[in-house]
Formats: sequence, C-alpha cells, structure tokens
Amino acid sequence: MLYPSAMEPADLAKDTAVLRLASAPGWYTAELPANWNYFTPSGGVLMTVALRAMQAEVPELRPISATALFCSPVPDGPLEVRVEVLRQGNVAAQLRAALSSSKLPGPGLEVSATFGKKLAGPEGTFVSLSGDISRPQAARPIYYDPARPMPAFLRQYEMRDALGPEVVGPRGACWYRYRVAQRLPDGRVDPLCLPPIADTMPPALRAGLGPGAPRFFAPSLDLTVHFLADSRGEWLCAHSTCRHVGAGFATADVELWDEDGHLCAFGTQMMIVKKAPPGSRHAA
Repeated sequence: MLYPSAMEPADLAKDTAVLRLASAPGWYTAELPANWNYFTPSGGVLMTVALRAMQAEVPELRPISATALFCSPVPDGPLEVRVEVLRQGNVAAQLRAALSSSKLPGPGLEVSATFGKKLAGPEGTFVSLSGDISRPQAARPIYYDPARPMPAFLRQYEMRDALGPEVVGPRGACWYRYRVAQRLPDGRVDPLCLPPIADTMPPALRAGLGPGAPRFFAPSLDLTVHFLADSRGEWLCAHSTCRHVGAGFATADVELWDEDGHLCAFGTQMMIVKKAPPGSRHAA
C-alpha cells in the first residue's frame, strides 16, 4: 500500500505487539497495520512480530541470532504465531516460530532463533565502519515529494544517503532513524527493531548492476540477523554489499552500525530477482 508522505509516523513496537492466547500454549496473535508495507508488509517487520512472540516465551533472555524463511506472502491485518521451544539450557534457548495470516491461506514465514544470557568474556569488534561512509550529520537527507504517494514502510524513518554519488560498486549505505524511537525501558535501542532495517539490501544489487540495467523487484527468500552490540544512539547505518547475482537470485549481506561506531548487527539474505513490469514506480 502507498501512503502520502504527510501521514503521521507509526510505532513499530505497538504495531508488532503480540497477545498470548491463554487457551493455547505457545500461540500468539497480532494485528499488523498497513504502516509497514511496501506492497505487502516488510519481511523484516514480519520477522520482528515472530521474534516478539519468541521473546515472550523466554523473557529473561536476549536475541542472539535468527533466520526467517519467507514461504508465502503475508498481508497486513490479523496474524497468528505458533512458537515452539526446541531447547532451553542454562545460558541459551533455541526456538522455532511459524507466522501466518489469519485471513489468507499459506505457510507465511518460519523463523528459527537463539536467545541467550549475557555472559562475561572477551569483547571486541574486528572490523570498522567503511571510511567512505558519511556520518549521519554530514550525510545527504533523502527527501520524498510530499505531493506523491510513497511506500508506507519508508514513511516510518528519517533517512540519509551515507555514500556519495562518486562511490561505485555493489554497495549501498543509508542512515535510518525511526520517527518513533524504539527503546527498551533501560534506554537501549530495542534489538527487535533491527530486522526491518537489515531487510533493505536491494540497493546494493542495483548499484552493482549499474544505471543501465533493467528495473527489478527483489523480494526476500530468507533473512538472517546476528544481534551483536547494544546501542543507545539515534541513527543506524545499513551498509550492504551484494556478493553475486545469477540464475534469477542474488545474495547480499549487511552491517548495521550506530553513530558511535558500534556494530549492532550483521545480516545475510538471498533474494529472488524479478523484472519489474512496465510503469512500475517503486522497483529498484
């Protein structure tokens, strides 16, 4: 669904909240509005809904890693999530969740995840944010024509282009700031707000193919997110690289950095590459 850019921003935490069914252990419902649609809801947002249900099963633990398989389109509206705890040990638990629409048949998506306790041990990040990425204060704001509709998902962020036009190669980088801040009670950025930003890798494929390539859609087949460092900042940079495209599929990875130089998450994704129909305005 497309919305005029003047619409009020939405709250991801509120829109992806889940309700436990007392009559069915491990079953949850949610009501996802159209605020997070491109055409249908962002796969990263659907992944967040599933992770919220999983988090409710192990509230004392924190997300460590998660992988979603996008099996069939899921529309906005009523959702069902069925969670199974596969293993719960002293320091970590592994879970599986199946999310589907309550109004449309189909398997929806499957998510497997590990949640764990924070342990004492070595600390270190052995990579750094690429030197050609502008800081959010210096990056070019991305504006949309207020007279034209735009995908609702993009309306929920302030965005700044982190790579200048002189940068070439299969990379994309954009700073994102939620218009409604996503914070835990202790002030940390909610890690469950990271999958929607991680699920933004097609621009790296677009850059790799170059300006003369045909326009395309690149829906996600899967998305894996590793949750790394906590952040208390406002901006998150999604720096993605497309590694390969061929036979109708493309693979990419993404680093999520905050403005203080913390690597908050790392993700990978396989996309299916479809040629955009003539006249399509929101293809890559």
